[in-house]
Amino acid sequence: MKTKTLLLGSAVAALTLAAPAMLRAQQLPAPVIAVVNIEQIAETCTACTAANAQLQTQGNALQARVQALQQEIQTETQALQPLVNAIPAGGQPDAALAARLQGYQQRQQNAEREIGVGRERIQRNIAFVRQQIAQRLRPAITTVMQQRGATLVVDRGSVIDAAPALDITPAVLAIVNQNTAPLNVNAPTQAPAGAQPPAGTRPPAQPQPNRPRPQGR
Repeated sequence: MKTKTLLLGSAVAALTLAAPAMLRAQQLPAPVIAVVNIEQIAETCTACTAANAQLQTQGNALQARVQALQQEIQTETQALQPLVNAIPAGGQPDAALAARLQGYQQRQQNAEREIGVGRERIQRNIAFVRQQIAQRLRPAITTVMQQRGATLVVDRGSVIDAAPALDITPAVLAIVNQNTAPLNVNAPTQAPAGAQPPAGTRPPAQPQPNRPRPQGR
């Protein structure tokens, strides 16, 4: 029994002596921090500037198309309004006007769908370009970290303030610019979110000649 007590006491003593050493082993070294301005690189790197210009062109083209579609709808609205106003209270449009109103409604829906698809496409293109920039940024940051002895890199956009000596943005930008391959500004195609099923898989919508009528009556 005494032998067991001695063994237990020795084990407890060994654990007590080992505890400080274990705690020391768990301590981490002080970080060597560097700061990089990711947004600045994404806007100013050579390939980034060219890609951003192309994305801007895409946006301008979509805006021009939106304005053209809006003008078409407005012109048709102005043409239809007097005809709708001439319908007697409680009356119904004749067959020609009903068909014209139905076509007007369809053009509105088509315009809204086209604009939505266009905006979604540009958003996917922007995200695709950002993804490619990130793929070039990571190895560049790793290289500069090794060169400067940094152990932690933070984005300038997440920092309230930092000493200029911590900023490695110019060094990272220089490495990113070594890759002169252009960025792809067209994301891989995918099925539109509002894609319609093939013809014949759903019944056609019933004509609604009186709704929606052009506003202003």
